[in-house]
Amino acid sequence: MLEIYKSTEEKVLEKVDVITKGCWVNIYAPTAEEIARVSNDAQVDIDIIKDALDDEERPRIERDDGRVYIIVDFPYIIHDETGFAGYETIPIGIILTDECIITVSLKDSPILEEFRKNRVKEFFTFKKTRFALQILFVISSYYLRYLKQINKKTNEIERVVHQSLKNKELFAFLALEKSLVYFTTSLKSNKVVLDKILRFSYLKMYEEDKDLLEDVIIEKTQAIEMAETYRSILTGMMNAFASIISNNLNIVMKFLTSITIILSFPTMVFSLYGMNVDLPFQNNPHAFIITLLICSLLSTVTAFIFWKKKYF
Repeated sequence: MLEIYKSTEEKVLEKVDVITKGCWVNIYAPTAEEIARVSNDAQVDIDIIKDALDDEERPRIERDDGRVYIIVDFPYIIHDETGFAGYETIPIGIILTDECIITVSLKDSPILEEFRKNRVKEFFTFKKTRFALQILFVISSYYLRYLKQINKKTNEIERVVHQSLKNKELFAFLALEKSLVYFTTSLKSNKVVLDKILRFSYLKMYEEDKDLLEDVIIEKTQAIEMAETYRSILTGMMNAFASIISNNLNIVMKFLTSITIILSFPTMVFSLYGMNVDLPFQNNPHAFIITLLICSLLSTVTAFIFWKKKYF
């Protein structure tokens, strides 16, 4: 999909058909024709656009012939046939040329939807540096938003687990832990890119732009700390629940073993009295009652001993 936007003098974002000076070119899941068109009209190396479409591409920043190429990871929610499946990250490319700014990604993102619907204050397509920093800021805010969602889902699953531990809850924990691994890795890589922007003159920035960049770095640092904290908590919970499962299994096995031993005495006694040989009390009219009393006594004494030893 290829979309071209431009801010008007009335500060309204409108959609246009051609790439002109001061416009924003947004392409996601593009066709080969759309990639070729953007590369030709904006005078951008086609390999740079394709790099941003590689889901294994690492975050980085480059400068070449006055153009700045920024690739960072942004988070998104994934779903499967059962619904929510977790969170992952994929690259988004931000290309700043003398004429326009270009964003490239494999998927459409709610992050860019914030700009398309004019939800970001002081957003103008012709202020390329400010626009790029605003994108980075919104990405950081979405990391924080999704991290809070992960923490909320963790608490919900924990409440369910306290009542009944099933494979479904364990798989949900694994999905969240996997999401936190993706987030931590991507956030640290993104922060390296931000540090380079701050230290080196990749972008021409005014004082307000520097303040915005510092805010982005603060947000990114906070997101990294939150991701690592939630990951530690989740890992601890997984280990704790694994120990609980093992302990519950031991308790169940001990209980079943105790019951088996207790029930074995009646079986032994009645097996002996079922033999076709001379037996004690065989001529006694109360032989059956005596046999039951012997079985009950043996089982009761054994059960009392196990109870004292806290086997059940």
